[in-house]
Amino acid sequence: MKSDTNIIIEAYNPSWSSTFEQLKLVYQACLQDLVLAIEHVGSTSVVGLAAKPIIDIDLVVENEAAMKKVIAQLSTLGYQHRGDLGIVGREAFGRTSEKTPQVASEREWPAHHLYACLKGSTPLRNHLLFRDYLRAHPAKVSEYTQLKKQLAALYPTNMEEYVAGKTGFITSILKETGISQVEIDQILKQNNVK
Repeated sequence: MKSDTNIIIEAYNPSWSSTFEQLKLVYQACLQDLVLAIEHVGSTSVVGLAAKPIIDIDLVVENEAAMKKVIAQLSTLGYQHRGDLGIVGREAFGRTSEKTPQVASEREWPAHHLYACLKGSTPLRNHLLFRDYLRAHPAKVSEYTQLKKQLAALYPTNMEEYVAGKTGFITSILKETGISQVEIDQILKQNNVK
């Protein structure tokens, strides 16, 4: 899938963590006990890992009843529910403006992806296991950084090829964490990777 913009991989930036913490406070205030946890996931959550400068956030939700309430509450912050986008157990949300989430200060927020995931779901386990493995294995962080830079140089406007190029590395890590082959196959199918 060609995009209008280049895939930019930046060196790790400590501001990614502080941005997550600021967003987490907004979600805690809005959602309160509707979520079990708010997790910083993706490459920006791993110290030292180069990444596209987009914060990935998973809201952990107990069940479908709570999910409906979370979806409704997030709309009050200016998020648009985009459905599961083919990933069972995870709901995606788009921003309606750079001021989403909308708070009293009307500040602009850095780019971020927001998901609500059911507790124990494969997409949530995938994100947490991969993040935690990288946090514990600095050599793999270096290896993944180099791979992402190479792929961004090879496919500067083709997100589909960029993502496909990372798949072998990601699935090898997930296998090491003990995630089942059935779950890995499910992840590959849901992400349209062969």
